[in-house]
Amino acid sequence: MKTEWKRFENWLDKNAPDVRKGLFPGASTAELDDTEKKLGIKFPQAMRDFYAIHNGQDDESPSFMRGTTFLKLDQIYSEWTVWKDLLDKEMFVDFESEPDPGIRADWWNPKWIPLTYDGSGNHSCLDCDPAPGGTYGQIISMWHDAAERNLLAKSFEEWIQEFADGLEKGEFVYSEDYFAIVPIEDV
Repeated sequence: MKTEWKRFENWLDKNAPDVRKGLFPGASTAELDDTEKKLGIKFPQAMRDFYAIHNGQDDESPSFMRGTTFLKLDQIYSEWTVWKDLLDKEMFVDFESEPDPGIRADWWNPKWIPLTYDGSGNHSCLDCDPAPGGTYGQIISMWHDAAERNLLAKSFEEWIQEFADGLEKGEFVYSEDYFAIVPIEDV
């Protein structure tokens, strides 16, 4: 993941230095272990390595991850807690999602770990409870008010590498209007 972070940092230095300034220092092993324990899951090694370099971003800085905020570990747990509380209150009893193959048909699953946040209750999630045919650690979309649950990448590492590739190929740009790095077709 050091290679991917270097790719991100090089792109940010040239195209969005304010985003780079908003990245936090890396998480410690103890912070990663504590977050895993609270969530009841194990992060893929690639995610642990990624977070050891930068533990999310300042939510006052421009959004980093495809127009969304790259969550710190404590924000991951906070967002997860909101969804877990709703699940515990049986708010999703009558809801079922329309998932891509390999994703459970839950509206929300406590093993779906929010990694990004768009400010409206939508996330890219680490899926630690895939359906048959899925992969532990795949990345899925989870929209609060839409039934689709899309597979974004088969692994955390693939998700990160695809974003780095997209940045370098010019598929994303920094937009002052969006205060974010967004797909070029959105500008």
